[in-house]
Amino acid sequence: MLSSMTQDNQNRIVAAMTTIRSILENSSTEGKLVVLRPHCPSDIGWIIERHGALYNCEYDFDVTFEGLVAEILSKLIKSFDCKMERIWIAEIDGRRVGSIVLAKATRSTGQLRLFLVEPGARGQGVGKALIQECIKFARTAGYKFIILWTQSILTTAAHLYKEAGFRLISEEKHRCFGHDLVAQIYRMKL
Repeated sequence: MLSSMTQDNQNRIVAAMTTIRSILENSSTEGKLVVLRPHCPSDIGWIIERHGALYNCEYDFDVTFEGLVAEILSKLIKSFDCKMERIWIAEIDGRRVGSIVLAKATRSTGQLRLFLVEPGARGQGVGKALIQECIKFARTAGYKFIILWTQSILTTAAHLYKEAGFRLISEEKHRCFGHDLVAQIYRMKL
């Protein structure tokens, strides 16, 4: 059945199957302890792969999105400043279920990036815990502001950002990742 499909459609089906598997495997995670830890070897590749697969499956983003994620992480790792920057991985029972990054935008502003929660772990406080940890670290690092760039279609994430105290400061229509989108910039004063 797959051989008659385009490579893009084959990739989308595999991504969807991966999401289904993740949900089924993680269905028993409800009520379990969420552990946030700093990144370690193999986490960078996982963040890239999961962003590419999930955003393709859930929003039909093309491969340029995965490329952007890889570029962001490559630049970050090459000049990583552990006093001002962090990459966190959320785990439940030793399985990675989410990620978030705080990168240095300017001397006074940190940038929240690459926020992701696996479908099977959503609604269990993982996203909220990641965002709160990011804000806590930003304050400790001495940032005055946190900014983030997102897309208007990511409504669940936007709800979490607003709940944490971020305010929408600008929107702009653009074409990216194979779609006409509305980019949004949020900011939080610390």
